[in-house]
Amino acid sequence: MHPVRTRFAPSPTGYLHLGNIRSALYPWAYARKHGGAFVLRIEDTDAERSTQEAVQAILDSMAWLGLDYEEGPVYQSQRMDRYAEVVAAMLAGGTAYHCYATADELDALRAAQLARGEKPRYDRRWRPEPGKILPAPPAGIPPVVRFRNPLGGVVEWQDAVKGRIEIGNDELDDLIIARSDGAPTYNFCVVVDDMDMRITHVIRGDDHVNNTPRQINMIRALGGTEPVYAHLPTVLTPEGDKLSKRHGARGVLQYRDDGYLPEAVVNYLARLGWAHGDAEIFSRGEFVGWFDLAHLSSAPGRFDPEKLKWVNHEHIKRLPADELGLQLIPFLESAGLDVGAGPAPASVAELFRDRIATLAEMADAAHYFYAEPTHAINDPTKFAGVMTDPVRSALPELLAALESAEWSREAIGAAIKLVAAKCGLKTSQLMMAARAVVTGELQTPPIDAVLALLGRQLTIDRLRRGLAG
Repeated sequence: MHPVRTRFAPSPTGYLHLGNIRSALYPWAYARKHGGAFVLRIEDTDAERSTQEAVQAILDSMAWLGLDYEEGPVYQSQRMDRYAEVVAAMLAGGTAYHCYATADELDALRAAQLARGEKPRYDRRWRPEPGKILPAPPAGIPPVVRFRNPLGGVVEWQDAVKGRIEIGNDELDDLIIARSDGAPTYNFCVVVDDMDMRITHVIRGDDHVNNTPRQINMIRALGGTEPVYAHLPTVLTPEGDKLSKRHGARGVLQYRDDGYLPEAVVNYLARLGWAHGDAEIFSRGEFVGWFDLAHLSSAPGRFDPEKLKWVNHEHIKRLPADELGLQLIPFLESAGLDVGAGPAPASVAELFRDRIATLAEMADAAHYFYAEPTHAINDPTKFAGVMTDPVRSALPELLAALESAEWSREAIGAAIKLVAAKCGLKTSQLMMAARAVVTGELQTPPIDAVLALLGRQLTIDRLRRGLAG
């Protein structure tokens, strides 16, 4: 049994979305499960569309999600000599041949075939055969190189997701493997790379199913053994379209910037086409330990942003407070808040973790711990129902009670309750007023917990300023 070797081979022509990165997650997990190697290959032979920014986005996305690799990144653009070497060997061995058909000739051939109701395909006019006399190569026309696809018979393989697939060779063309300028083509490069890199399992999207028989035939022509193929069904949008940039797919790194945890995104993506019983929330280690090809789904997964948010919230609730606080700090800083001006981020995270699903939302909600809020007592619109005259009259008494209270959540809560009763108010009325003045918000975690964490001095100062305003 050969060691497991898998790969992820994106083209750097745009950002990665969640549907793309799922095709990295599964081969990564399979290699990890079996103690094998995971290879990152950048398929950048399309020089016009490939960009360094897109390459960097691939590297950053994988680093953020923790999809590490043993080999790579390997760039196809740096392997042109190798591709030329294999093309030359195939020409010499008779598994490839030069074709001098011009674009005009091929257009005319296609038009005639369509007019007869036939499937358009190259008619193999330049394919050498025993007893066939080929014309002399025309002057001034640089040839392409075509693969000599087998005639007759079928190509079949046992797909790990889709089961047995069979395609007749008469459905396949003698595809071009090198263009007239010598540039190698996609299917050819994939075959050479997979063979050179000793890939044992190709786990990729099912948009590549039609490429697979062509690649298998080339692998066999080169004396190799085809890998195990597992073609993953499409990821759909909530509306049922294919998840793509055109249909609103967001880049992987946007989820990072929005405060999603990488462990949560990995968890969600794992379940978007694979399952381990009824397990919904699990760690990266559990996923790797459970992962297998047998439980990959053959049905398309449907991306649900609300489900992703729920999964993220579950991971936030499970993360140790100290670690959650460390992850919250960059979001507080990005919001322009001075982390040193307030309580420890771990304490803030502990207060919000059951209420808020992303780190960016948590930083936004926690602003009043680190910056002075808008004084709410005189806001006639936002707090009209909160700051009634009886409530306003009770605030000086609340201030006095808090100035002398022991500074704990329990003591703060007791002081608010006592003042409310003394002034003929409901406890909730006075709590809402304290929340408005001290935080500038209508909704927060329990106000006694907020004040305890904010500290006596800031609480008193804000109450005084609110009353003075």
